[in-house]
Amino acid sequence: MKAENIEDIYELTPVQKGMLFHSLYERESSLYFFHVPMGLHGNLNVKAFEEAWQRIVDRHAIWRTGFYWEDIDNPLQVVYKNVKISLKQYDWRGIEQAEQEERLQSFMESDRKFYFDFSQPCLARLTLIRLADDYYEFIWSFHHIITDGWSSAIILDELLQTYEALCEGKEIRFSPNRPFRDYIDWLQEQDIEKTEIFWREQLAGIKAPTPLIHIENKQLTLTEERYDQEKFKLSKERTKALLSFIAKNRLTLAALINGIWSILISRYTCRSNIVYGCTVTGRPVDLAEVESMVGVFINTLPMNLKINTEQDLLSWLQAIQSKLVELRHHEYTSLTQIQGWSEVPRNLPLFESFIVVENVPTGKSVLGWEGNLEIITDKGEYFRTNYPLNLVIYPSSEMIVAISYDCRRFDLATISGILVDFQIVLECILSNPFVKIKDLSFLTARQQEISKYLEKEVALI
Repeated sequence: MKAENIEDIYELTPVQKGMLFHSLYERESSLYFFHVPMGLHGNLNVKAFEEAWQRIVDRHAIWRTGFYWEDIDNPLQVVYKNVKISLKQYDWRGIEQAEQEERLQSFMESDRKFYFDFSQPCLARLTLIRLADDYYEFIWSFHHIITDGWSSAIILDELLQTYEALCEGKEIRFSPNRPFRDYIDWLQEQDIEKTEIFWREQLAGIKAPTPLIHIENKQLTLTEERYDQEKFKLSKERTKALLSFIAKNRLTLAALINGIWSILISRYTCRSNIVYGCTVTGRPVDLAEVESMVGVFINTLPMNLKINTEQDLLSWLQAIQSKLVELRHHEYTSLTQIQGWSEVPRNLPLFESFIVVENVPTGKSVLGWEGNLEIITDKGEYFRTNYPLNLVIYPSSEMIVAISYDCRRFDLATISGILVDFQIVLECILSNPFVKIKDLSFLTARQQEISKYLEKEVALI
């Protein structure tokens, strides 16, 4: 660490601390590792593309940040003035397509195992693989500790605008964005005592996570770590109907998804009081210009819900909407702090499943790109957390619903069944929002057998 190259030093956010701890504790895993693969079709100007990425690094402090934790009480992030990022390139032209695909899969798997050195900026890797004269595979690999989905969208938006300007020989200037350090300062000004009272009340009486053991496949023999993902895509018509429904009833997409997931978890586990994780953007409304800041704001909070089966679907969704609004005032709190205020022992997680509703700013970005380079984004983004079951929603004109899962605990049939149930509950909400929760009938045959058994053996808690 050369003092003349240091721009700033400050603490980590609570969320960053958690990511750093888990990543260091499980060094051999791909925890909080992200792969964002893209296909680039057309006449790519490689020099301009690499220069555009360098300008992203120059502009945003978090991309010039390293992390230090050894021999100090609180870990620190150190921002460097100058950091060089390189674009690793391969040329696989002339190789048969089948072998190209095999090599690409092998590369992705090995890249996930290539450990990031947290003390060295930047915690991202850029790889460009040329498969044909007019087609490249681009793999953007990074650790979640430096960026979230919202920030990634900002970065890609600026990248494409910069690339276009460089190709045209023009200079582009962006308005200065508020530094991530300002968010760190804002966090330190919050009333921690008030927040503690809130979370103690929210989790009062919860002594263990809602168990998923009744939907696990006990016959699985896989012992090595492996995560997979299954998903489905809503049609444009059904997506439009969904958006119309939430607008008409003054709901958010997050409230709708939370409503569906809470009903599924309650029914699968035969419990009326459930806890699962809910991921929030974490950008405080009272911090000016926060929407343009680049860093890690996203957070996952415990949602403790008591389901009244006599309640109709719409009123249940409205209750969740109110709950989400209430959470916004405390969404910056780390899970480590929250768990310390709960009755759940430290050796147990607060929850075993969580949901993410992707919420990114609209801009030129990849989806609205009109340049002479076609960008293909549906390439199977990879990410891994330390939870066994995750529901992820990707809003678009055809909404995508995905479940990533631990293959050591769940099989494909179970996950496929959950996705089917999700669609059934969604259709129930859209077609008859006044039906009572208890009157929903959607479980797959295997899950119905489990539920009947549990109803005999376990009283609703």
